Amino acid sequence: MRTAVVGSGPSGMYAADALLDQGFEVDVYDKLPVPFGLVRYGVAPDHFSIRSVRDTLDQVWGKPGIRFIGNVEVGRDITVDELRSAYSGVVLTYGASADRRLGIEGEDLEGSVAATDFVAWYTGHPDYSGPDFAELLARVRSVAVIGVGNVAVDVVRILSKSESELSQTDMPSHVLDVLRDAPVEKVYLIGRRGPVQASFTTKELKELGELEVADIRMSADDLDLDPWSEEQLAQSKVATRNVAVMQAWSGRQPRTDHERTIEMRFFSRPVRIEGDGHVDRLDIERTVLTDDGRLEGTGQHEAIDVDMVVRSVGYRGEAMPGVPFDPAANVIPNDEGRVVDADGPVSGLYVAGWIKRGPTGIIGTNKKCAVGTVASLIADRDAGLLQQSEGSAVDELLASRGITSVDIAGWRAIDTAEQSRGEGQGRPRETVWSREELLEIAATARAT
Repeated sequence: MRTAVVGSGPSGMYAADALLDQGFEVDVYDKLPVPFGLVRYGVAPDHFSIRSVRDTLDQVWGKPGIRFIGNVEVGRDITVDELRSAYSGVVLTYGASADRRLGIEGEDLEGSVAATDFVAWYTGHPDYSGPDFAELLARVRSVAVIGVGNVAVDVVRILSKSESELSQTDMPSHVLDVLRDAPVEKVYLIGRRGPVQASFTTKELKELGELEVADIRMSADDLDLDPWSEEQLAQSKVATRNVAVMQAWSGRQPRTDHERTIEMRFFSRPVRIEGDGHVDRLDIERTVLTDDGRLEGTGQHEAIDVDMVVRSVGYRGEAMPGVPFDPAANVIPNDEGRVVDADGPVSGLYVAGWIKRGPTGIIGTNKKCAVGTVASLIADRDAGLLQQSEGSAVDELLASRGITSVDIAGWRAIDTAEQSRGEGQGRPRETVWSREELLEIAATARAT
């Protein structure tokens, strides 16, 4: 039996690995010419230990019975129903990559951007088509980052690091050049609720206080906790550690010998982005939490001068053509990983990762999620509910449509080329960001 896994991020690779261990052959599809999804294009390039997860995932390609079919977009180049007809099972693991909006006036002004766009730009995503950050950052002195999750902290950190701190990352050279020359002096990190409700991890938080050229500041007033937050704090070890870190920062004397300042603002709700065609100010309203944890505005407003606003208030999943979708939760409806519609489970169709449960958890969370889905698939196989595979029919179908895929050998050539470019600059690698160039490298490997 051969299965198809759609998406080669952590969830997809964990699912493929579990399937291989159960005797299945696996074809892993990805719309990009390179694998690993979130690990390559979501994790910040300066988080070397987390990005090294891809070395672990890369080992799965060495197992017998697995193929990489990159540069093929399921839902466009081939339909899910065509995959279902050709494989014993299809596991959808394509994630949740769309951003959530703030829903406030002025959000569409030039200089108001999504964190998903900024992250895609600085990680060298080949399909990036968002704002021109080379032009935008050239005139940005003050930035407001809206959100208090790890991605928001990543954005703040990347904007606040020195050239030397970024020089060992695998960012494309043109990205490093833009960040080096950006005249950023101040970065605000803004959250609607308090420090106890922040979702960033302590490790991510502490890194903000360890930067070479940035001083971090916050008001002691934001650490004067309401009764509901005090109760939450007593139940969360992470929040307790986070608050301890921030208490130490609030007692610091501001330094004047740093090039940049990071200012953390809690209990601050963005109300309106103002400017004449371009972001000039952000209007924020002071908030409080009620005794039952509800957020209320105080009517106390403040306008802060900023040249760019980055919204980082979450990801959301998107529908796949021909697959049931829950637009309220932005996930594919499922029962223990089995995709379901109004009539019950859809035969041979499964889901894992963020598109299964929403954008929650860390990279490791996806392993348990994927293994759980594979367990359901195995149970269906043992119950005789899965068909035999005709996976080779897909190769013929793609060829008839003139679609050239990238295989594991193509990925290996890209991987080698990136490492070689990095070595010439004293870096571990330099990400090849152009889809055209990625395909050219893979084609050369295929020809030889």
